[in-house]
Amino acid sequence: MYRKVIFPVDLSHIDQLTKALATAADLAKHYGAEICYVGVTGAAPAPGAHNPEEYAKKLANFAAEQAAAHGVSVSSKACISPDPSIDTDKTLLAAITELGGDLVVMQTHAPSALDYIWAGHGDTIAAHSDVSVFLVR
Repeated sequence: MYRKVIFPVDLSHIDQLTKALATAADLAKHYGAEICYVGVTGAAPAPGAHNPEEYAKKLANFAAEQAAAHGVSVSSKACISPDPSIDTDKTLLAAITELGGDLVVMQTHAPSALDYIWAGHGDTIAAHSDVSVFLVR
């Protein structure tokens, strides 16, 4: 049913992704699907990486760790955005289409009052993606 699972990942919040990572791995095993870990970074130096190449390497290492931990086929894609603080959703939606993903699994948080004013990334991806989106709390 699913061939490619897209997993948006923020490398600065790995410790908060445990449940969603396990869910994605379980679904990938069940369907024999590949998981593509997608991250968005800027061209300028940031706390997580000094440049896009370093970020891409860290993301690829993370994907390899997930493959070893869960026994699934993985890939990674680092997307460069002029301003990740405002372009992340648009960049992720473009990557989902470009990569041919047919399921997105992503971590979300419990809704708060601010979510009624500004939608979270998961809300936006679910509302605007052409593929199924599984939000994990």
